[in-house]
Amino acid sequence: RYLERNPVRAGMVKRAQALGGKILVTHDMAEGARHADAIYTDVWASMGQEEEHEARLKTFEPYRITPKVMKMAKPSAIFLHCLPAHRGEEVADAVIDSPQSSVWDQAENRLHAQKALMVMLMKMAKENINNET
Repeated sequence: RYLERNPVRAGMVKRAQALGGKILVTHDMAEGARHADAIYTDVWASMGQEEEHEARLKTFEPYRITPKVMKMAKPSAIFLHCLPAHRGEEVADAVIDSPQSSVWDQAENRLHAQKALMVMLMKMAKENINNET
């Protein structure tokens, strides 16, 4: 039901294949986690989906990232989440607070990318102003 809502999935799979990678879409948690280098999740109900929150909790409960799930992945696997996380929903405290969690490094990297984007946009705006005068 929810997979059909992802219009970019086919493009992501093609891009991964072109680069020698692989994206696996599965309903089987063990299959998805087996040999994974990274386990990534997001909130189950985003802004604007509040009315679906309870239904989504029931649907996605089997997909909560727990220490058991992390043990299915490679021992060196990291946990990622774009934050803010709903602890106890999509991820267990024991995972997001573990040494395998890279959520804060991920957030820091995103901050630097966003700062670079702002610099680029300000330069473009300045060039447009200079070209208009």
